[in-house]
Amino acid sequence: MRKKRRHIKRIKKARAIAPRPVKGSLRPIVRCPTFRYNTKQRLGKGFSIEELKAAGVPKRYARTIGISVDYRRYNKSVESRQLNVQRIKEYKSKLILFPKKQSKPRKHDATAEEQKVATQLKGVIMPIKKSKHHDKSRVPSEDEKKYQAYIHLRQAKARARLWGKRAKKAKEAAESMEAQAPKKA
Repeated sequence: MRKKRRHIKRIKKARAIAPRPVKGSLRPIVRCPTFRYNTKQRLGKGFSIEELKAAGVPKRYARTIGISVDYRRYNKSVESRQLNVQRIKEYKSKLILFPKKQSKPRKHDATAEEQKVATQLKGVIMPIKKSKHHDKSRVPSEDEKKYQAYIHLRQAKARARLWGKRAKKAKEAAESMEAQAPKKA
C-alpha cells in the first residue's frame, strides 16, 4: 500500500510542477573525495559562485531557472571549473523559460510555439556521460623503462617541502657575496 501511495504522490508532484523537470535542478560534476575514489565523477550539491560568475549567471537568478547553488563550494582546479561553466552554458541554451505574465513576455522568455513544444523531463537533468576512451595495451618505450617514477616523486616532494629553506639559504648567500665584494669608491 505504501509503495502505491508514494507512487501516486510522485505523480501528483510531477503534475503540479510541470513542465519543470521532475528530478529537481541542474547539478555540477564533481570528483569523489579521497585517493581511492577520486578517479570517479558524480553529481554534486550545487555550482560554486565562481562557476556561475564565469558562465554569466547571477547567483540569485540561478536558483529561479533551475540551477542549484552551493555557497560553500570552491574550485581547486581550472579543468573542473571549465567543465561546469560549459555545463551551465549548455543548460541555458536548452532552457525554455515560460513568461511570468503571458501578456508581458520578457527578453529571454520563450515564444508561444516553444512553450507548446516543451515537455517535462522525467530523468536527471544532463546526466554524466561515461567516456568510452580506453588506452590499448602496448610495449613501454626505452625512455619509459628508464624513467624512475618513485625517485622523481620523492624529489618533487622534497622540493615542495624544502623550498623555503633553500630560498632563505640562497638569499643569505647572495647577501654575503654582496658584503664580501669590494666597494668601488
